[in-house]
Amino acid sequence: MDVGQPTLDQLRLFLAVVDEGSFNAAARKLGRAISVVSYGIVTLETQLGVTLFDREGSKRPVLTPAGKAMLAQARAVADDVDALIAGVRNFNQGLEAELGLAIDVMFPTHLVAEVLRDFQQLFPTVQLRLFVEALGAIAAMVVDGRAELGISGPELVAIPDLEREAIGQVELVPVAAPDHPLARMETIPPGEARKHRQLVLTDRSQLTHGQDFSVLSASTWRLGDLGARHALMREGIGWGNMPRHLIDADLAAGRLKRLALPEAPNVAYRFHALWRRDCPIGPARAWVLDALRARLARCPDATSPRQTD
Repeated sequence: MDVGQPTLDQLRLFLAVVDEGSFNAAARKLGRAISVVSYGIVTLETQLGVTLFDREGSKRPVLTPAGKAMLAQARAVADDVDALIAGVRNFNQGLEAELGLAIDVMFPTHLVAEVLRDFQQLFPTVQLRLFVEALGAIAAMVVDGRAELGISGPELVAIPDLEREAIGQVELVPVAAPDHPLARMETIPPGEARKHRQLVLTDRSQLTHGQDFSVLSASTWRLGDLGARHALMREGIGWGNMPRHLIDADLAAGRLKRLALPEAPNVAYRFHALWRRDCPIGPARAWVLDALRARLARCPDATSPRQTD
């Protein structure tokens, strides 16, 4: 049997009767005459070739098995249309349809998660693309348009196409496993760190390829993943600078030991927001930037360290 195509208005009438519990209540909610609601439901049933409500023996319409089967799909259709209308309305008001966000791997992940938890509630129609990269890769993604907003570390090279705004910093701490030669020294003499392998986070972009940040040792292993570098340090393979918020538990448990290097007992890793000068700032991007800045400022793990670099 051929099935007619219901209209969106008919589906909304059907859902209103279900939600309100009667034709009269649905008519009041929608501001329509009860005859219009009743006619719409009858027309919908005729088009579909099924009875949606059992109207006999009760003053309240009761869903039939066919009506129950159709209910979830009707809600899905209505929700999709509502999302479409909201998206178009927001777009016409200047809200971005999507937002690419590139975050430096050193930025506290729990803060990003908190911000994006709120973001999904405030901007449900904005499609988010999240990237986590290191060093110059953040700026590269903003330059080529893969991300509209970047949260980058220290400036390794000036890029005229980008606006840059300082938003805060975290403390990098030189650490090694307890059995590492540097960790076993009561006092580390100047220049000693250069004799031992340093595990360095490598830059995977061509924009700042070859640029280094806080590299002291002549012997280095370069890794593109912060988690892998963390694991190798705990195995005693080398020493390196790690964000304090990532290693507090290791320091407390004795899995890593803080190194009192005379060259750099601690280092401030400064974050900057980056965006293209030729791209207007939309509401979603502005909110994310303000939220990340505010969270970083209140985070006890990101207090301003003593500057020694």
